[in-house]
Amino acid sequence: MPNLSSEQINQYNNDGYIAPIDVLSKDHATEVKKEIEYIEKKWPDELEGLGRNYAHLISPVLDKVSHNSKILDAVESIIGKDILVCGTTLFIKNPDQKGFVSFHQDAKYIGLEPHNWVTGWVAITDSNEENGCMRMLKGSHKEDLKFHNQKFDENNLLTRGQTIENVPIEETTPVILKAGQLSLHHPKIIHGSGLNKSKERRIGFAIQSYIGSNVDQVLGKIYVQQARGKDTFKYHQHVARPAELMNENDIKTRKKANDELSKIFYTGSKKIGKF
Repeated sequence: MPNLSSEQINQYNNDGYIAPIDVLSKDHATEVKKEIEYIEKKWPDELEGLGRNYAHLISPVLDKVSHNSKILDAVESIIGKDILVCGTTLFIKNPDQKGFVSFHQDAKYIGLEPHNWVTGWVAITDSNEENGCMRMLKGSHKEDLKFHNQKFDENNLLTRGQTIENVPIEETTPVILKAGQLSLHHPKIIHGSGLNKSKERRIGFAIQSYIGSNVDQVLGKIYVQQARGKDTFKYHQHVARPAELMNENDIKTRKKANDELSKIFYTGSKKIGKF
């Protein structure tokens, strides 16, 4: 059953996002962090570059997060009962790196139409102003999509370094989350995040995105999982959930999914970035 209150739904409609929402226990978030770091240690290349995407297809632990019932209850309140998981991304900021996310709108480059979809961002570690939490420009989802300058900055965690210029940071709101908490944001809201100035890693797991069955991918092909309800429109290829970590067949499926995702992200671009 949908679990967002009318006040929360109004906040989403008015502001373009909701946060925080409690979804994982602190211990569960720690378990997820350990899984990510185990993969990084045993298979160093698997979560690098393009490998940060679709990690839920090769990790049962991350898969369970993307299918978490508390998250799906909240998502159902926004997009309805027919829910597909169409992708995930790990956003990791290490204290010794200069990674940031420029201000942008997801709907500008992801190719999902209509906009009956929402991005879930799960804090695997605490996310705050010191370590570079997301910042939202409230109400910006009500406006048209903006021009994005493609900068390809090596420290930008976005594919093309796509940037909306001159966003007044003092007018943006920090999305402060404790480990295990969730934010949900609209496809058109302007958002970004700054540097990690702390001494600890900041890890976020974005389900990008939860889409309704009526949402098509107009720029290419995506691989989805049925999270709830049914897929009436059948626009996309369905894939199985992983039964074990780094299964050979799952790795092959994930590679296909990432290859197709790269085509989508770089549609019309003369240059290919590291993600």
